[in-house]
Amino acid sequence: MKFIQKYRSLIFLGSAICGALIASVVIHSVTGDDNLRYPTNIGPEISNVIDDFIYWLVVNGEWFFDGITDNLKIVLDNLREFLIWIPWPVFIFLIFLLGWRLGSLRIGFVSALGMVLIGLVNLWEPAMVTIAIMAVSVSIAVIFGIPIGILMARSNLIETILRPVLDAMQTMPSFVYLIPGIMFFGLGNVAAILATVLYSIPPCIRLTNLGIRQVNPSVVEAGESFGSTTFQLLSKVQLPMAVPTIMAGINQTIMMALAMSTIAAMVGAGGLGIEVLRSMGQLQEGQAFIAGSAIVIMAIIIDRITQRIVMPRSE
Repeated sequence: MKFIQKYRSLIFLGSAICGALIASVVIHSVTGDDNLRYPTNIGPEISNVIDDFIYWLVVNGEWFFDGITDNLKIVLDNLREFLIWIPWPVFIFLIFLLGWRLGSLRIGFVSALGMVLIGLVNLWEPAMVTIAIMAVSVSIAVIFGIPIGILMARSNLIETILRPVLDAMQTMPSFVYLIPGIMFFGLGNVAAILATVLYSIPPCIRLTNLGIRQVNPSVVEAGESFGSTTFQLLSKVQLPMAVPTIMAGINQTIMMALAMSTIAAMVGAGGLGIEVLRSMGQLQEGQAFIAGSAIVIMAIIIDRITQRIVMPRSE
């Protein structure tokens, strides 16, 4: 009796599986395989509705999408040209200083060495293009992600609504994010930026919400007892205490943006991603491995530096 009570759920599950298998065998033997097809298909109707809506949106919102495209191209082109204009020794020295002051001397040396290795394999300019695309994408993701995360933390209703949306965004295949970019902005870097933002924004939203909700309730009550307004409580108590968690979300957003760089190259984005795809298309496995390794090196550098921003500095 104790055994049955202890494993009651497993026994029930096993019985249900056995019953389902027996029912399946009986149904197959009675009806045959040809009669077991699903009776209807509403996929074409749903697809037509979505296609009509997207067509209407593209036609009537052309001015809006063209404005976004033009402005993003200006920002991206200027940033890319500026990064390429900076002499590589100066850029490597800046990376060393950034890693040293935000992290440690070891992180500074390793980060500088990583950038030197990228330059030695003639991938400096593609790396700068990747940094430009990633910087614009992550900036947009953070600008929208943190306020949305704050709204989720302030309202249980908004969290309930957005949680399944974020679940869907994080489980969606990365190739799917290229579709809206192509439809609204055509091929090029702008479509890649949109796809990268959609792919990388969920961690920023989730961890901002989590960080604010994990603030000690007694600290919040103390702030309220001193007469703090909602905005003062958020800006002076909750956000400062949630900074480590929010930074972890930004760190993950950056990592996912870099991971998307190769996929985004399929819609015409430049950078290291196009080097990987071009090498794979020409069956140059060695060059593809080198370009992929350059993306990994950049990811490690950015990860180590951003992790240390809110951690104690060690020599």
